[in-house]
Amino acid sequence: MGHPENVSFTRAELRSFTGATLPDLIAEGVVRLLFVGINPGLRSVAVQGHFAPRGNRFYPALLRAGITDHLIDASAGLAPADRDYLLRRGVGITSLVARATASAAELGPAELAEGARSLGETISRFRPRAVAILGVTAYRTAFGAPRAGLGRQPEDLHGAQLWVVPNPSGRNAHAPLDTLAAAYREVARAAGIRLVGSPQRERR
Repeated sequence: MGHPENVSFTRAELRSFTGATLPDLIAEGVVRLLFVGINPGLRSVAVQGHFAPRGNRFYPALLRAGITDHLIDASAGLAPADRDYLLRRGVGITSLVARATASAAELGPAELAEGARSLGETISRFRPRAVAILGVTAYRTAFGAPRAGLGRQPEDLHGAQLWVVPNPSGRNAHAPLDTLAAAYREVARAAGIRLVGSPQRERR
């Protein structure tokens, strides 16, 4: 899709992607760790790349955690080579709710609960070792667990370890990058992903 810096949208153009969807990054027999976002944002759907906004810290956290060996830039879409690389590493990405919105706050409790049910079907099909929900507030609503906290949950989900980890959105000021990386590293180890020799830091 060209160089990331050349991909830009007006506010109206982004709004036109409301309700659109983004395919999961997942494949049969290879996913050990499935990251579950709340729902795709408008830019992510516009460029067809998970966690596309530059302010999102998902890929920097993967690098710092040692899950990847380079900083992935999805701001213009996820490059096929990076997609293949994540799958080879055993990493998959999906969402609780498929439709894109400007903010996750636009989703209702019933929609999140339905997303939890659909996630169960995805887990049963692809059988990851661990599932990491990106955001404790959405998890509490979707799974009817108002007192749930971060970390591994007491019950597995369709045979997969169920974890709740901090949301990487730039709006989540409560979780600095080191906190994200530590949480993602823990669940990656639980999923059996071999981490890069020593966790690397992205270059600024």
